Amino acid sequence: MTDREFDAVSPRLAVPDVANFRDAGVAGLRPGLIYRSGALNSLTPEGARHLARLGIRTVIDLRTTAERTVWPDLHHGLELEALHHPLLPDHGDDFSWPKTMADTYRVMAETGGPSIAATVRRLAAPDGLPTLIHCAVGKDRTGLTIAVLQSLAGLGQAEVVADFLSSNRHLGLDAGPVYYIDEQGERRRSHPVEATYLDLALTHLHTAHGSLDTFLTTHGVTPTELTTLRENLRP
Repeated sequence: MTDREFDAVSPRLAVPDVANFRDAGVAGLRPGLIYRSGALNSLTPEGARHLARLGIRTVIDLRTTAERTVWPDLHHGLELEALHHPLLPDHGDDFSWPKTMADTYRVMAETGGPSIAATVRRLAAPDGLPTLIHCAVGKDRTGLTIAVLQSLAGLGQAEVVADFLSSNRHLGLDAGPVYYIDEQGERRRSHPVEATYLDLALTHLHTAHGSLDTFLTTHGVTPTELTTLRENLRP
């Protein structure tokens, strides 16, 4: 097994026991700087050696505190900075996760500003890259975050959507229903991602803020950090 086993659509890499792991540097963006995946709760020592060879310095976990408590990431001695930037709140008296995927993406766009902004600021830091960004399986919360980053770097809409949709194939969601047990112990169905979900979220950000730049500066990202991120990710 090699460290980099690419498929035809999105640079998927072979990291044992990490779902949906791939390079977000697609379609002309610089590879080897931002990776995306599912959680590292099943990471093996062999998988950790693969991550070490990729030079990953930072792991950004977009999951809730409850998810991290039930399924903590494993690092196996990797020297990296682990950050927690939850894109959605925990279940509680003041918040319940939406019932539909369309509503989930709308809520992520409404509540995810601090998380996405914190991620951008880390990526723009002098020692921020290479970085791995993940949620539970790397398709929804990670999908929106990566789409924002790729769009900021100038990637075209078609390429952003293609990378977003490739999670379905990498997770087997194009072959039929996939079920999982959530952090509450309930059996749930994992839904495929759809281009309309991503469009809904990005349209909401543009409508509410006028541009992705304004969306991020509203949440504390500086223009210098935006410039640095673009310079880092563009060839």
